[in-house]
Amino acid sequence: MGTEKLVAGNIDLTGKKVIVAGAGRSGLASSGLLIRNGVSVVLYDGNESLNKEELLGNFPSADNFSVALGELTDEILEGAELFVISPGIPVDAPFVNKVREKGIPIWGEIELAYYYSNGVIAAITGTNGKTTTTSLVGEIFNSYTEDSIVVGNIGLPFTKLADMTNDKTHIALEVSSFQLETIHSFRPHVSAVLNLTPDHLNRHYTLDNYYNAKLRIAENQTEDDYMVINYDDEETRVRTEKIENVHKVYFSHETELEEGAFVRDGKIYIKSWDVEGEQYILDVDKIKILGLHNLENVLAAVLIAYYMDIPIEIIRDAVYAFNGVEHRIEFVREINGVKYYNDSKGTNPDAAIKAVQAMKSSTLLIGGGYDKESEYDEWVETFPGKVRVIVLIGETADKIEKCCKDHGFNEIVRVGNLKEAVDYCNSAARPGENVLLSPACASWDMFKSYEERGTLFKVYVNGLEEK
Repeated sequence: MGTEKLVAGNIDLTGKKVIVAGAGRSGLASSGLLIRNGVSVVLYDGNESLNKEELLGNFPSADNFSVALGELTDEILEGAELFVISPGIPVDAPFVNKVREKGIPIWGEIELAYYYSNGVIAAITGTNGKTTTTSLVGEIFNSYTEDSIVVGNIGLPFTKLADMTNDKTHIALEVSSFQLETIHSFRPHVSAVLNLTPDHLNRHYTLDNYYNAKLRIAENQTEDDYMVINYDDEETRVRTEKIENVHKVYFSHETELEEGAFVRDGKIYIKSWDVEGEQYILDVDKIKILGLHNLENVLAAVLIAYYMDIPIEIIRDAVYAFNGVEHRIEFVREINGVKYYNDSKGTNPDAAIKAVQAMKSSTLLIGGGYDKESEYDEWVETFPGKVRVIVLIGETADKIEKCCKDHGFNEIVRVGNLKEAVDYCNSAARPGENVLLSPACASWDMFKSYEERGTLFKVYVNGLEEK
């Protein structure tokens, strides 16, 4: 197992000047990685109001670190061998175009981490399910070896730990479309595309751009590597047909496959090209995480771990022990006969659809937030028989209300903020019902992140009193 590593341009960064753009979590982690490895770093951010001394204080003993704020001038760029951008920076931002015009190579955080890493990578992308699947893969890896890490879009930048890996380190890496836009040599041993549904059109502009960014996860893989694909997701299956450079394997909960992971009679099996017959993996009814989408996540994780050479017994035990991830259909509390679920990570309609479908009884749904130019029709179409009332907050409330009414769903309540939404649900929910926060929107209109939104939801729910 493992891959020969080729780095973009065979650049030797030691002693060179590198500019890192973006003074957030990713940019600071990238700066730290470079500083540790003898690179002269300029941390750049266009926000002039940031505290320069505070940023310098992140690396107080480094004499190869400086900070530049405001306009990206020719003086700042002078002598730079590489420009590293954080995932939140659009690749077509004017200052990035300026760098491109000067012929300075542009890498993202994932490419930089790959340059310094030595481990064996399982990289997971897809519109939904990335965090749950990556977390589960990480748990399986951790059950197998202490020499494993879980990094990437999941919250801990890959650059934070990349140079601390060795050739035996198992790396579970969640990668977003934003991160995949800026790869060059990045090559995982196992890649996975869980699904493809519309999202981030405010950043990528077209569906083709978005989907093509996702599929870049496999562009440097070879026939010695594996690409795990959701057979049941037609968009994913069709768009990956043209990829020929890698050994493709599929997972399905609907179809018994000739090769891959599938479900039959409530059990998961794998058929692999290198083993005769089928191999029993686990019983579906012993999985703790709810919903058909989570069965897909388990199938993906099982297949990823299998092709990372993890023994089946370890895979099985780790899946049975897995309780899910925070903010993804997370059970919070039952009070007054009502169950509260936090799905703040449901930041697009497709993710929110899966949360609604996972509810077993009548539900009061809290939705709305930052507008990512999504359409909500398919989400609203899942409401009959599941959602009794939708409680709307945030920037998209008008748009979602109109969509609901266009589909004949009129049980709509508008409130000013998340606290009011929880209070309304507490007063209106009946014993046996659910209250589900699954906004179908990003959080940035009212919160710093979906994590903050979900955490506050839990604080408000845990503050409710018995009636």
